[in-house]
Amino acid sequence: MAEAAHVSSLPLPPLQYVNLYTDENIAKGHAPTPPKCNVDSYSMFGSQFHTDDPIIRPLESQGIRRLYPQNYDHKRELKKLNHSILVNFLDMLDILIRCPDTSKRDEKKEDINLLFIHTHHLINEFRPHQARETLRVMLEVQKRQRIETTERFQKQLEKVMEMLQQTVANLPDSVDMEHCSLTIKSEPIDEDEKVETSDEKEEHCYGLDRIMCDIVDAM
Repeated sequence: MAEAAHVSSLPLPPLQYVNLYTDENIAKGHAPTPPKCNVDSYSMFGSQFHTDDPIIRPLESQGIRRLYPQNYDHKRELKKLNHSILVNFLDMLDILIRCPDTSKRDEKKEDINLLFIHTHHLINEFRPHQARETLRVMLEVQKRQRIETTERFQKQLEKVMEMLQQTVANLPDSVDMEHCSLTIKSEPIDEDEKVETSDEKEEHCYGLDRIMCDIVDAM
């Protein structure tokens, strides 16, 4: 049991981990326990995060200097950042051509890096809106598909109802039952004829048996 507990505690691929939760393992208590929930903080991609952090963390909480005001227009600020990146990139090319060994190259690289961080941050602030819009589009597609399916079903139902109405209309008003009835003429058989018929069948059977016996004796 100690070895089984040790094996279950080892990290497993997702599919193998799921396969351990069979009805038999759960009934016997051999299924591994689920991982504990992170209550306070967790680490992801080398950075420490807290569970109560907002979805989009502000720049100040990440130790990044803000370049635009608190109240801003996303579209306008993205345009300004795009222009700043182009200007700083041209400045970087000029520095690399004229004096590549100076400290201005590192300063300009940090400026461009900061501008890209701000651009990504503004784009990420649109992620919740993008998720809601994607969900809205998916719901509209499902609604349209269901409406089209309902319309096709209604058309098929109308066709079936029309065929049934035509079939009922083409039925004759009255059916001649005399022509539909079948009459079987049967004559009574006397008891003596029944006995004679049975005797003939038995005699015929005995005759066949006698012939077969003669053939076997001759062999």
